[in-house]
Amino acid sequence: MNRLAEQLAANDMAELGLHSNNGSSAVAGPSFQLAAGNNPAAFAHQFIDAKSEKNSLIKIAHGTTTLAFKFKDGVMVATDSRATAGNVIASQTVKKVIEINPYLLGTMAGGAADCSFWERVLGMECRLYELRNKKRISVAAASKMLANLVYRYKGMGLSMGTMVAGWDEKGPGLYYVDSEGQRISNDLFSVGSGSTFAYGILDSHYRYDMEIEEAKDVARRAIYHATHRDAYSGGIVRMYWVKETGWEAFPLEDVGELYYKYHPEIQLTNSVESPLAVASSA
Repeated sequence: MNRLAEQLAANDMAELGLHSNNGSSAVAGPSFQLAAGNNPAAFAHQFIDAKSEKNSLIKIAHGTTTLAFKFKDGVMVATDSRATAGNVIASQTVKKVIEINPYLLGTMAGGAADCSFWERVLGMECRLYELRNKKRISVAAASKMLANLVYRYKGMGLSMGTMVAGWDEKGPGLYYVDSEGQRISNDLFSVGSGSTFAYGILDSHYRYDMEIEEAKDVARRAIYHATHRDAYSGGIVRMYWVKETGWEAFPLEDVGELYYKYHPEIQLTNSVESPLAVASSA
């Protein structure tokens, strides 16, 4: 058996133009074409415009839907779970909410690796702050820390559009932070390729004085409609409620099942007065 294995190996090597160790030539491994230059990042920048991508030979497509809003009982955070690589669905189960600590959450939009790495670095820095100062970091300070971290790499190709939501001594807090170092505080944000569809629902239904069940329904409905209209969003709806005692995660909901709950409410194309019905009867 060993002799047969040696013969098969010798035949394979002969096909590659190689010789055994006891032959006249040393065994050489397969060779690969490598990118020109010793700096892969500089080589990639020749073909990718990190700022606008308008003139890039390589187009990097980003897509997601994330949202968060304050209401009278805290902050509601909701995301989809689809990850795309160009026009290919890479995953349907991405966790786009990062649990920074029991009172702080971060969301992911843009490059998954960038968001995941820097928000985990933020989690480490928040823990160090807590150990040094014997108290939890505020939402404002945590968001500023993240903005300072990524600002040092401005213009180097990072792709991040994150939200930092939490609860501190001043109550609920919500900030938007991106890879350009921009940091904004507001009561409502939606980030990602499906955000325009989510804003359509949020602008129509959002109120600060909502009860928890109504807030969940608005967040769920906004994510569903974004996944229905945006090809780069989909999968499941993941929701968190940030309150005074910390965040609480809700059960996952498949957007495919939500279709049968929300889509029958859309009556435009079934209405007698709708433009499509009038055009077809003319």
